[in-house]
Amino acid sequence: MNKNFERIKNGIVTENPIFVQVLAMCPTLAVTSSAKNALGMGLATTVVLIFSNFLISALRKVIPDKIRIPGYIVVIAAFVTVVDMLMHGYVPALYKSLGIFIPLIVVNCVILGRAEAYASKNGIVSSIFDAIGMGLGFTAALFSVGIFREIIGAGTILGRQIMPAAYKPVSIMVLAPGAFFTLGALMTLINYINIKKNKGNASNVTLDHDCSKCSMGCAGRCGNIDLAK
Repeated sequence: MNKNFERIKNGIVTENPIFVQVLAMCPTLAVTSSAKNALGMGLATTVVLIFSNFLISALRKVIPDKIRIPGYIVVIAAFVTVVDMLMHGYVPALYKSLGIFIPLIVVNCVILGRAEAYASKNGIVSSIFDAIGMGLGFTAALFSVGIFREIIGAGTILGRQIMPAAYKPVSIMVLAPGAFFTLGALMTLINYINIKKNKGNASNVTLDHDCSKCSMGCAGRCGNIDLAK
């Protein structure tokens, strides 16, 4: 598989920053009261992530190791400031709705984590694709939480009414408890799917040695594994 495609898949599925790594819980729970807010925060974070990874990767051999974390924060803060000003000028309603959470992108552990774990150790192109994958994974997770909460809590999607007039919105879903309920339910569903998938893969594993002569004592725990001699 192409390395760049693998980085995108990794961010969206394998190491999704919210559903798998359980990072950035503060914005996840706070801004997902509507799909529009969730999408806006996700895209803003993705833009910062892409440009931060690009510049940090380009400067990885220049930034002294002892001050790398402050250096990363300065780079991230610069791009967050640009995004903050652009949103204030072009999408003031969304800017007002997201409020303090736009400046707080600076301390988003997804961005700083990718800078330290990947961009500082890899080339520019690979770091950009890593940022795209993580950004899309973050945005998709936020949007899925936001759209679920908005449908149940307001009967709308992106502000447009989709539920029948007789529907009574469950207002708790757009409040803080609804964020925990939704996130917990989605993580449970994803983990259940992953467990079922892993069990299916394990049942097709074939061992190329004779377990009866093995001293590791694992033969009794193999379950459905096909023990081929």
